[in-house]
Amino acid sequence: MNKQAAEPHPAVRLVQEEPLYKARVKIHPRTVSGTFTRWRWVLVWFTQLIYYGLPWLPWGERQAFLLDIANRKFYIFGLMLWPQDVFFLAVILILSAYALFLFTAVAGRLWCGYACPQTVYTELFLWIEKLIEGERPARIRLDKAPLDARKFGLRALKYGAWVLLALWTGFTLVGYFTPIKELWVSFWTWSLGPWETFWIFFYALFTYVLAGHLREQVCLYMCPYARFQGVMFDPDTLVITYDPGRGEPRGQRRKGVPPRSVDRGDCVDCGICVQVCPTGIDIRNGLQYECIACGACIDACDTVMDKMDYPRGLIRYTTENALEKGWSRKEMLRHVLRPRIVVYTVILLGIFAALVWAIAHKPDLRVSVMRDRAILAREVDGGAIENIYRLQVMNVTEEARRYAVSVSGIEGIRLDRDGLLEVPAAATQSFTLAVRVPPDTVARGAHTIYFNVRAIGNEEIAVHEKASFLLP
Repeated sequence: MNKQAAEPHPAVRLVQEEPLYKARVKIHPRTVSGTFTRWRWVLVWFTQLIYYGLPWLPWGERQAFLLDIANRKFYIFGLMLWPQDVFFLAVILILSAYALFLFTAVAGRLWCGYACPQTVYTELFLWIEKLIEGERPARIRLDKAPLDARKFGLRALKYGAWVLLALWTGFTLVGYFTPIKELWVSFWTWSLGPWETFWIFFYALFTYVLAGHLREQVCLYMCPYARFQGVMFDPDTLVITYDPGRGEPRGQRRKGVPPRSVDRGDCVDCGICVQVCPTGIDIRNGLQYECIACGACIDACDTVMDKMDYPRGLIRYTTENALEKGWSRKEMLRHVLRPRIVVYTVILLGIFAALVWAIAHKPDLRVSVMRDRAILAREVDGGAIENIYRLQVMNVTEEARRYAVSVSGIEGIRLDRDGLLEVPAAATQSFTLAVRVPPDTVARGAHTIYFNVRAIGNEEIAVHEKASFLLP
């Protein structure tokens, strides 16, 4: 066969098949200690103390924080919200979005590294795994070992502990929507409703799978924030960065050897920064979307620098401009406070102030007035003209109240009864009232009148509601 004919034509491009999905390499993060690790654990325990403890906190005779969807009442300590107060939820969501923009523009993915539920529960599940299976080398050996009695026992103990934590997490979540003390009794008496049962086990399974098995896969492939965070970065955003000018060329050497004497940078190429990373990236390759800004690589590298008697900060929080232009820490922080940050901060403070003002001035009484359309108007004894109205009175406070109702707007207008109404605590009731006007007082047609509703014993709780009176 002709050798020349056997060779592919130069225009022919050889195509190498690539797998659709990258094969997962299980990550076993190495234990590390340091400033950022301590802060991360402070946030882990702080957030979980709030999450697991808040439903058990009493407030008078009720739960301090309860989203009672069945009765359409939301209790937040001394504040009670109704479905009509969904405005506050919208403002809180807007506030959270702007806070995320601000924190990301200042210091990158702080939320991901310290407070994101995925990060928090992954840390808790890893903590359990380390307690049962040991440190990183022991866990790697256990993964490679054949299944025997010891491996089966350790795995059963670990998975069992994960299941208990996941179930408690699901139970706590439902405790925000169903009074948790009642839920606790129902759980142990096997009398949970279908709604509570479904969500306890669904959220438990959700937590178990995401925090126990998927872990970094959630951050890499499922979280949308990892994909669009780059548009919120700029050259003055604080990010975790490796200093190649100081660290390269990397290479191993004995302790105490000055790096330049062996034509090396400060990086000893130990790989510990990769071993401690929960997403398995090498920060020395530059900023990557997989980085969740947990700071573990900073703590690990600083520990190695201390052992080698080199200055800390080979991996550190800095900005692209500061690294490129050699700014001092003071110069770097001065550039962090840029117009974009000022605008975000002003907007955030403005929204927060508006939310506080709106909550502080939230009415304790709501009244809706509707004229009965079935009976437009009628003449009663004495020749007076009568209109029928339906009043829906919402007592937004947590104590029963009596209200006095009066009408105004037309000379001689009056109610056909005493106008005293009683509404239980945190309840809505409807009342039918007849309003009468003397004959020949005003011309025929529709006239504006006002219902004045005030709480007896608290003159500050009052509503002035407009309606129309029809004279045929």
